[in-house]
Amino acid sequence: MKRNIVIATVAAAALIGGGTVAAYAVGGDDSAPAQRQSSVRVADDDRDDAAEDKAEDKADDRNDDDRTAVTGTRVTAADAIAAALQHTPGTAVSADLDDDGSHAWEVNVVKGDGTDYDVRVSADDGKVLGAQRDDDDDNDGREDLAALKGASVDAAEAARAASAKGTVTDVDLDDDGPAAWSVDTTKGEWKVDLKTGKVTQDQDHDDRDGDDD
Repeated sequence: MKRNIVIATVAAAALIGGGTVAAYAVGGDDSAPAQRQSSVRVADDDRDDAAEDKAEDKADDRNDDDRTAVTGTRVTAADAIAAALQHTPGTAVSADLDDDGSHAWEVNVVKGDGTDYDVRVSADDGKVLGAQRDDDDDNDGREDLAALKGASVDAAEAARAASAKGTVTDVDLDDDGPAAWSVDTTKGEWKVDLKTGKVTQDQDHDDRDGDDD
C-alpha cells in the first residue's frame, strides 16, 4: 500500500513540475525506500559561441572586400602596372584593385614633369580601358618622384615581392616617415623596402586599426 502511495505522489510531482522523473521500488518490501532518479534538461547557451564567432569575423572584416575583389581576377598587380606603363610611360606610384564591381586595376602613373595619370586596366585580360589626367594637384606627383629618387624597387617589383604574403590588392607609395611601398594583400598589410625589397609586416597600419576599434 505504501509503495502505491509513493508512486502516485511521484507521478503527480512529475506532472506539476514538467520534469522527467523515474521512480521504482527495490524488491517487494513495502518498507524499502523508494529510489528516484531525475533527469534535468540543460538548455544550450549559444551566446558564448556567438561571441567567439563575432571576434573571428571582426578579425577578418578588413580583408572581406579584398577577397571579394580578387575573385576570378586573372591579372596581377605587377601585370597591371606593366600594362599601364606600356600605355602611359612614366613612374607607377600606386595600383589599386577596384572593389566596386568593375573588375579593373587603377594604376597611378606620374610623368617626368609631375603630371598624374590614372590608367585603368582590366583585371580579366590586362587590356588598358582608358587613361585620364588627374589635374587635382601636380605637386603630389612631384613629391612622389622625389620620394622614389634613388629607389631600386619599383611598384611592380614591390607587388611581386609581397605576393608571397597573399594576393596583392593594393600597392601605394607610403612617405609618412621613411619612404616605402605599402602593399595590401588578402592576408594583411606589408611594407616593402625601396632599396632592398625586404617585406615586413606593417605594424603602423595594425596599430591604426586597433585605435579605430
